Amino acid sequence: MVWVLLLLLAWAVAGAACTRLCLAAVRAAAVDENAGGEHDLTLYEAAFLSGGPGRVADLTMVSMARQRRLVLARTGWATVVDPRGRDEMERSVIGAIGPEGQSRIAPARAAAAAADAVGGLADRLVRAGLAVPDGARTTVAAGVRQVRVAAVAVLALGATALLVPATPDIPRNLVALWFALPLALTLSCLAIARVEVHPYSRWASPAGQRLLGALARHAGGTGDDHTYLTSVAVRGIRAVGEPDLRAAFAHREQYGRD
Repeated sequence: MVWVLLLLLAWAVAGAACTRLCLAAVRAAAVDENAGGEHDLTLYEAAFLSGGPGRVADLTMVSMARQRRLVLARTGWATVVDPRGRDEMERSVIGAIGPEGQSRIAPARAAAAAADAVGGLADRLVRAGLAVPDGARTTVAAGVRQVRVAAVAVLALGATALLVPATPDIPRNLVALWFALPLALTLSCLAIARVEVHPYSRWASPAGQRLLGALARHAGGTGDDHTYLTSVAVRGIRAVGEPDLRAAFAHREQYGRD
């Protein structure tokens, strides 16, 4: 019977998608359990957990520009004023700009985001249980998307089964009931994921998200320099108030957004 084959396919699609999502949620929970106790986030750590390597590069450039050690022109060019980086992140940005001391912002940002300094920062956050390991990054979010696709696939397979000629001894409402079971499985998984693991972060583990939430409550666009940079770390370039500086970073779009 055709409808039985379609039902088996529906169960296979739903079961595989739900299993992937459950495994991803278990891995996320394991990361959370391994998180350390009290941890005061640095600005670079907050930037990484909020927006990944690109956000760290953005924060470093904004910080240097506010100290007049880097000029970020609204035309999309970066010019080094002080070639002595005060930490490894600043040295990565200066190195990414190049020996001539001038470069387009977008490629310099991309190179700084891929530097060893940012990779080391990511490793430390993963070991502290605050960041999602690279192999599992976006796994929960991807799992949720797969379950949504599986739910649509089950509906499509059920509709197909109802359209094919039915056998006299199997009423159509019974066929629909059988397909309702894998559909209920996918919808239940989506509901549980919404409650247990939402929001789905690409970079921060649940423990990291909690620290970011506490930090974000104290971040604002006005106030001292540290508060300003905290806002940039958490919210990205949209937290930058200076129009010229915002215009300078608009040229990074061709190399990917944060």
